[in-house]
Amino acid sequence: MSDLAKDAWRKYLIQLQAYPLRTKAITAGVLAGCSDAIAQKISGVKQIQFRRLLLLMLYGLVYGGPFGHFFHKLMDAIFKGKKGNSTVAKKVLLEQLTSSPWNNFLFMAYYGLVVEGRPWKLVKQKVGKDFPAIQLTAWKFWPVVGWINYQYVPLQFRVLFSSFVASCWSIFLNLKARSPAIKNA
Repeated sequence: MSDLAKDAWRKYLIQLQAYPLRTKAITAGVLAGCSDAIAQKISGVKQIQFRRLLLLMLYGLVYGGPFGHFFHKLMDAIFKGKKGNSTVAKKVLLEQLTSSPWNNFLFMAYYGLVVEGRPWKLVKQKVGKDFPAIQLTAWKFWPVVGWINYQYVPLQFRVLFSSFVASCWSIFLNLKARSPAIKNA
């Protein structure tokens, strides 16, 4: 690793230690913005839509990072002192039955209502149509991520790890959440 990267990582760790919630929120916001820029390019957008990018960064900053911070602290409290594969499996199962559906629903609703500015009736129809397939796909992908996160990643890095993976997942969600009218624009 270069000296510049080592120094940046050292400074990041200092911020994470001193201001964990703020650091995780900013990290999630930046990663959400990066994933949106990538999703926009993949979808063929000729010029980056900065309003959309900023609204998705806001989602990561205000919701994604803080939710992850408090969710992982809660999971650690629920399973305090418990280790082993059985505990990891219970954490993954609990996460997949609670936060996974909620986060996917909330992202789709936020995207339709706030990012696209569509009325609730249309967003509700889109969520009703697409949510089951998205959630089933999530249940094929996220349990593996959850297992790795709970088994191998220290608590202070779990939001960073899941935010990074979520930035990849968000590209998929971003492409799925867009309405057909927007896709053809």
